[in-house]
Amino acid sequence: MLQNRFKRILVALDGSVPSRRGLNEAISLARQSEATITGIHVLPGFPRVIGMSKKSEGKIMARVRKIMSDARINAGRHGLEFDEKIIKSNDIVAAISNQAKAGRYDVIVIGSRGAGSPTAEYFGSVANGVLHDSSVPVLLIK
Repeated sequence: MLQNRFKRILVALDGSVPSRRGLNEAISLARQSEATITGIHVLPGFPRVIGMSKKSEGKIMARVRKIMSDARINAGRHGLEFDEKIIKSNDIVAAISNQAKAGRYDVIVIGSRGAGSPTAEYFGSVANGVLHDSSVPVLLIK
């Protein structure tokens, strides 16, 4: 059993099937070790893209809030605490790695391929970057 192994779990969420699998694994780990889960979503931090309206930005935020709400409900069904972090950054990998270190998380759970570049091979570019960049242990979910 993993009792007392993990107390704080950070899970990367982007709404993709692999990120939902990651959340399910984080829930399983948290249940075994009585941990809390924090979901993180990184929004591109660059200035608004030319032609992108405030309405489009609102739709993106509504989608992110829905992802977090669904994750909170899923964790709550298992009696777990769920917090959320929505961060704007031009460097998704660094944002996740830095949040994990600054928040003193015990493990990062991330799906092997998310909603990032469809040309990223094997792990996905964000997952691969976090795997190599983070000083916090990473659990990669396929």
